[in-house]
Amino acid sequence: MNLQRVSALIRKETIQILRDRRFIMLFLGLTFVQLFVYSYSSSRTVYHMPLAVADQSHDADSRALVQALVNSQYFNVTVYLQSQVEVVQAIDRGQVKAGVVIPPDFSANAEKGSADILFLLDGSDQFAVRSGSSAAGLVAQSFAGRLVAEKVSPGAISASAGTLPISTSTRILYNPDLNDTWFVLPGIIGMILQTLAVEQAALFVVRDRELGTIEQILVTPVRQLELIVSKLVPLSALCLLALGSSLGLSIFWFGVPFQGNVVVYFGLALLFIMACLGLGLVIATRAKTQFEAEASSVIFMLFGLLLSGLFYPRIGMPLIPQLIGDIAPLTYFIRISRGIYTKGIGLSFLWTDALALVIYTLVVVVIASRRLKMRLD
Repeated sequence: MNLQRVSALIRKETIQILRDRRFIMLFLGLTFVQLFVYSYSSSRTVYHMPLAVADQSHDADSRALVQALVNSQYFNVTVYLQSQVEVVQAIDRGQVKAGVVIPPDFSANAEKGSADILFLLDGSDQFAVRSGSSAAGLVAQSFAGRLVAEKVSPGAISASAGTLPISTSTRILYNPDLNDTWFVLPGIIGMILQTLAVEQAALFVVRDRELGTIEQILVTPVRQLELIVSKLVPLSALCLLALGSSLGLSIFWFGVPFQGNVVVYFGLALLFIMACLGLGLVIATRAKTQFEAEASSVIFMLFGLLLSGLFYPRIGMPLIPQLIGDIAPLTYFIRISRGIYTKGIGLSFLWTDALALVIYTLVVVVIASRRLKMRLD
């Protein structure tokens, strides 16, 4: 090895990198972005979890218990309801992640040592279950111990040791056995569809340009939107086939029960697929090579996976990472998939996410059709 030649080559490469300011900005920018994204999304402990309260006692002790839950920083009271049924409905529609039901005469029963409270947790969200279950138990136990210290005479405390005046019951909805596969599979299906749709749509347009087949299309009177639709339809059919295969495997091989309406699920999944394909076409209009299209797709999908709520809870993220996560259609489909697959709810509870996907699809298709150049340069 000739050190002089190596030194000259290193100097040449260094000068070439320093002259490419766009590369330096992209390199450093991705470094900083990944640092912030990983830092804010790495925590799996959920704080300030939306909580529904059904306080049927309305006494000082029941209000103090609710305040103790809020003071723990694990829960934020979002809505006050009247019954357990209403709490379950609020969890169904995704308004809250947890609920507490305080029965009548809570204070009087606490005096007798026979009070009980019920915690309800959204079993479709593993982060809510794990953080909410432990936090609810600890807060209730601490509150019961404080009641003993305040209301039991000093001489009776030792006799009452180990017998707290409040018993806590926790009911995990939709996944009572805490099966990890039931937690992750509905979201994994969305991740697979996004990966296939975004990457293949981005590659299809660039591949036509590199292979020269785009020239045959340009000599025809076809318009941008027509070309975009011609790309979307066959890829959508392939993605639906992949969805059917994934759904069948998850039900019959992995044993995850499907609770909802299959027709509604496939309809909303088609909206999600169209949104992802449109996003891939937008990426393709900026990419000049297949490698550039694939790299851009991977970077986008990485941020989508981290910030969509699939592997890390969105509740604990600051506002900016949550807004970045909203750019990914996977964020909306995860709620749809978990809602239909695990909870068995319908469009009446999921219409906001469905509307978001419709708007998303229209926006990206319009952008892609306007940015697609119908000429060789």
